[in-house]
Order: sequence, then C-alpha cells, then structure tokens
Amino acid sequence: MAIFPQTQQAPVPYPAAPRLPHLRHVGPNWYATVMGTAIVASAGATLPVHVPGLRGACTVVWALATVMLAVVLAARAGHWAAHRDQARTHLLDPAVAPFYGCLSMALLAVGGSSMVVGRDVIGHGAALALDVVLYTAGTVIGLAAAVAIPYLMVVRHRVEPGTASPVWLLPVVAPMVSAALGPLLVPELPAGQWREALLLACYAMFGLSLLATLVMLPLIFARLVHQGPLPLVLTPTLFLVLGPLGQSTTAVNQLADVAPGAIGAPYDSGLAVFAVLYGVPVMGFALMWLALAVALVVRAVRNGMTFSMTWWGFTFPVGTCVTGAAGLARHTGLTAYTWLAVALYVLLVVAWAVAGLRTLRGLVSGALLAAPQAPAPVTARTR
Repeated sequence: MAIFPQTQQAPVPYPAAPRLPHLRHVGPNWYATVMGTAIVASAGATLPVHVPGLRGACTVVWALATVMLAVVLAARAGHWAAHRDQARTHLLDPAVAPFYGCLSMALLAVGGSSMVVGRDVIGHGAALALDVVLYTAGTVIGLAAAVAIPYLMVVRHRVEPGTASPVWLLPVVAPMVSAALGPLLVPELPAGQWREALLLACYAMFGLSLLATLVMLPLIFARLVHQGPLPLVLTPTLFLVLGPLGQSTTAVNQLADVAPGAIGAPYDSGLAVFAVLYGVPVMGFALMWLALAVALVVRAVRNGMTFSMTWWGFTFPVGTCVTGAAGLARHTGLTAYTWLAVALYVLLVVAWAVAGLRTLRGLVSGALLAAPQAPAPVTARTR
C-alpha cells in the first residue's frame, strides 16, 4: 500500500498592517505649506522699505521653508511607496489632482528664496547651485503639470457642469512662478544668447500661464454667480485667484530689471514700459478680487468655517501681490505702492502665523493626518 505524506493546510495569514499609515492621506496639497513659508522670506526681503531685523527674520523663515521642503518631499515619497492606490486615486480626483502643481511651486519658491536671503547664510555659490537644481526641477515639473493635469481633466476626470474651482488654477500658474523667479538666474548666465534665451523663455512661460488663466477665470466666476458661494471648507481657495495676478505682475517687473543686460535696444526699455502698463491694471484687478474674497471669507467664518489645509491659500497668493506691488513701487516711484506692499506683507505674515499654528496643532492631535471629509454639496443659495 502506498503511503502518501499528509499535507497540512497552510494557515491563513492575517492581513498585513499597512506601511506608514500616517502618510496615507498626505496629499500634494501639503506642498502649499512650503510655498506659503518660502514666500514670507522672499517677499519680506524685497520690501521697498527698511525694517530693522526683518532680513534676519526672513533668513530664519527661509531655513524653516528649506527643512519643510525636505520633510514634505520625504513624506510624499513615503506616500507613493506605501500607498500607491491612494496616490492613483488622488490623480484621478479632479478636486485633488490640480494640487500637483504645488510641487513645482514649492521647489521654485525655496530655490528663489535661497538666492534672495539664503545666500546670507550659505554663500552665493551654494545658493546659486541650490537654486539651479530646484529651478530646473520645478520648471520641468510645472510645465509637465500644466499639460498633464488639464489632459486628465479632459480624458479621465468626470467634472460636473458648474463645479469649476479656483484650485484648477494651480497647475497652470506654476509656469508663471518660473517666469517670475527666472530673472534671478539671468545675470548668472554668460552674456549674449544664453541670457536672452532664458529671458524670452520666461516671457513664454508668462504667456502660457496668463492665457491659461484667462481661460479658467470666467469659469470660476460663472460658477460663483450661478451656483452661489463655495462650500465653507473651500472658501479660502478664492485667494488662489490672486496667485496668477500677483505673480504675473512680479514677473514683468523682475524681467524688466534684468532686460538691459540680456536683450538689446529698443526691447530693453520697451519691457520696462510693459511692466508698468501691464502691472498697474492687473494689480488693480487683484485688489478688487482680494476685497471680494475677503468678504466671502468673512461670510464663511460667520457661517461656521473652521480650519482646514485650504487656509494655506491665504499665504502664497498674497505673497505674490506683495512682490508685485514692490516691483511697481520700484518702477513707478509711487509711495502708494510701497505702502500697499507693506500692508499686504502684514496680511501675509498674520495669515502665515495663523495657518502655521493651526497646522502644527492639527499635526500634534493627528486630525490633519486622518481621512479628509468631503465638503457637503451646496443644494441652495444662501445669503
């Protein structure tokens, strides 16, 4: 009789515990914390007034932004490594995918602030090397996001009519940040073709972002008019509209500053004229939108708006208006723009401090690392 060995049934393994569970809901919106911190440093250093101790404080904030960038990059890498299903879900979510533009802007913001204030600590050579790496990576990622995210919106996302959001501006405004920070590198290039090529490339990115913004802004305003105010948690995103407005004003003024050493006459002087002719009306529209956004935020607070990560929308866009107003003060000589830049910077610092403290509290309690709750749909217009 043949004897067969008994087979033992393998025990059913328990489901493996997820790796890095606290990183599952760390989405690309966390790069906004880096952007908002870096702009406090660079905007403060470019104010057209001298405030004792401000530059030293900006240097400390730059160091903080640099550390935050490293931490968020590591957290996002862990998120992709341990939670690829959630990462793919983010890409296919029309409410989350646009935040991938924040990666580009975080890299660019830290690189630019390194050239503005970080060089006081690490020296010009190290600051230049850091900015070249971050600017190159940020620009490439930003250009890719400016195409890839709208492509996903057309092909994969299912966006309902009347649901346009200011968040849609995030991927297309990233090239405008490259246009505004590229002038820091123009003088570092050899005179001639290299400088002119970077200068005109910045203007090309300026046009790319500006025209894309002009396509989306009517959709956003039409959504507000026809559907009523945004859900409370999304109301701070109204400040995102200030981003392309302030950043484009900053870009034309910064580019005009470096044009004489990069391009010949009569274009060098013409670009300085363009900076004023473009910047003044756009800054006027930015102030109108700021007043509208503030009114809607006050309404949301009175209706019970509580803290969320969207509050970081109060920081970087306002910072771009600070640098835009500072550029106009430099080119027009008007004291009004100087005081506008100072007033906006005070608003920026207050918003950054409030958002930063509330974020720190949320991290300590774990509330910000939990699964986010979807905002309740708006079923009727309320006044």
